Amino acid sequence: MTTTTYLLCIFVGSLSVFIMCGNLLLISSIIYFKQLRTPTNFLILSLAVADLLVGVFVLPFSTMLSVSSCWYLQDVLCKVRSSFDIFLCTASIFNLCFISVDRYYAVCQPLRYRAKINVCVIMIMILLSWTVPALNGIVITILGVNQEQSNRTCVLFQHIRFAMIGIGLGFYLPAIVMSTIYLKILIVARRQVSSIQNTTHQSTKSGAAVSKMERKATKTLAVVMGVFLICWTPFFLCMTFNPLTNYTIPVPVIAAFKWLGWSNSMLNPLVYAFFYSRFRSAFRMIISGKIFQVADAAVFAADGIKK
Repeated sequence: MTTTTYLLCIFVGSLSVFIMCGNLLLISSIIYFKQLRTPTNFLILSLAVADLLVGVFVLPFSTMLSVSSCWYLQDVLCKVRSSFDIFLCTASIFNLCFISVDRYYAVCQPLRYRAKINVCVIMIMILLSWTVPALNGIVITILGVNQEQSNRTCVLFQHIRFAMIGIGLGFYLPAIVMSTIYLKILIVARRQVSSIQNTTHQSTKSGAAVSKMERKATKTLAVVMGVFLICWTPFFLCMTFNPLTNYTIPVPVIAAFKWLGWSNSMLNPLVYAFFYSRFRSAFRMIISGKIFQVADAAVFAADGIKK
């Protein structure tokens, strides 16, 4: 094994560990603490499961493809990796999209939120987040993916028609929906803050507090969309324009952008959990082992979850 191979294994191993630890922490928090079992958090739980499986299955298979010298196994590994890759990454993106829908009703239609977004609706969202990507992955892998080995690479999306369908359904459609929804959320949130300031004639101190809340909401939305777009846009743009340019984009460049996209599964727990004090309290209790102490768990239920 060369030095590059060792470095690749170390990098992939570290990324897989971070992905698994972060998402296991998030999953454990929602499962263990009853106060966190809300409809919105069920969507976050579904997202964490998808991201966890990316770290468990997709990254190890990709590493095996990169370092394997068993050519008779690479075709099988390529097919397996492609199926899991398309399925799980699309499931993660779909969960992000449905979380944005949930946030839209919570911010823009708060009075109708409980009626519109109930457990049944959340379960339907979760079901769609898994079934549509599963069908997408199966169809693309079987009908549209050329798994022939060329220069020791696993070549995907050789057929432009299937490539455009898969990329459009798996990235562009969710990205457009998320961008539109979060822009609407930002506009409504600012309008609500302005309305509160005008109708209540708040003091300078109260106005500063509201302004701080507005900046925090704006920052959170910017991070949510920014992380998603930064991680996935370069790869999908390459996959879109590569066939149109007669495949002139170097394979290492596409591979690097793909790794950047997979890193989104590591960042999602930070974006959707560490921004909220109730999750931070749960994480601290799990990491410190205080969940095994009944008294501390009671304190969390009484105080930490209400922060």
